[in-house]
Amino acid sequence: MILTVTLNPAVDISYPLETLVIDDVNRVTQVSKTAGGKGLNVSRVLQLMDQKLLATGIVGGNIGRFIKQKLDKDQIKHHFFEIDQESRNAIAILHDGGQQTEILEAGPTISEQDAQAFMTFYADLLKRVSTVTLSGSLPKGLGTDYYARMVEMAHQAGVNAILDTSGASLEASLNAPVKPTLIKPNETEIAQLLQASVDVQDIGRLKMALQAPIFDGVEWIVVSMGAAGAFAKHHDYFYRVTIPKIHVENPVGSGDATLAGLAMAIDDQAADDVILKTGMTTGMLNTMEKQTGFVTPSLFETYFDQVVVTEV
Repeated sequence: MILTVTLNPAVDISYPLETLVIDDVNRVTQVSKTAGGKGLNVSRVLQLMDQKLLATGIVGGNIGRFIKQKLDKDQIKHHFFEIDQESRNAIAILHDGGQQTEILEAGPTISEQDAQAFMTFYADLLKRVSTVTLSGSLPKGLGTDYYARMVEMAHQAGVNAILDTSGASLEASLNAPVKPTLIKPNETEIAQLLQASVDVQDIGRLKMALQAPIFDGVEWIVVSMGAAGAFAKHHDYFYRVTIPKIHVENPVGSGDATLAGLAMAIDDQAADDVILKTGMTTGMLNTMEKQTGFVTPSLFETYFDQVVVTEV
């Protein structure tokens, strides 16, 4: 079973407007509210792909209750750690022919007592799973090494730890003694870690970059190249992954959908090419849908067969 962790979930609220009028009233006739956060996008894709999963994280207040209700409606099994603070809203205003203005609440500040209590809660959940995904930014109050500690706990429990974060928390995890099973950095994140520019389209230089000491001990590194596919390193093997041309409806959440596919194949102990093809396929299927964190399982085999993995 896969455990998906979202430490700072939100209610994603979408307001579509023909025109956003500043300093005036804007009336919305259609409103979409979903349980949001990168880890919950992963959860939805796993659920749609008929995978056994448990969603967890930190929630509180009326917004936290709403998040759990939405997951119940989607039949996503969950067990959250609850705090005496309010979870957050994340508002997206879609306006003026494709523009998007976002208003993101910071969410709660986690107390030291709650931070320690969640770790105990998390340790108990690890006994029930074989893979854990850790997705998104850390809420206020948690140290930059929080994910690194969660990765170490997963390792001690014999659980795969798949990490999708950025900035200081990613760097702390890579500098820790115990490394994540998989990371999925983009071009900007690799450049920040190496403090040097990296062109992911230059395969030779990218291959060299992924052999930098900071990545030592990370079993899987998967780098998205957008429409060009991906480049991956598994131990000492390198792979170029190409994908078919598809119609992109909504790219938001495709990284989370990719992570879901990678997690389900790693949890299944699949071969390298199957792991990469599964991740690329779920990512593609998400981009073909209007809804974020959504795939159509009946299309999986069709697109899976069109993904090509080549060792380089």
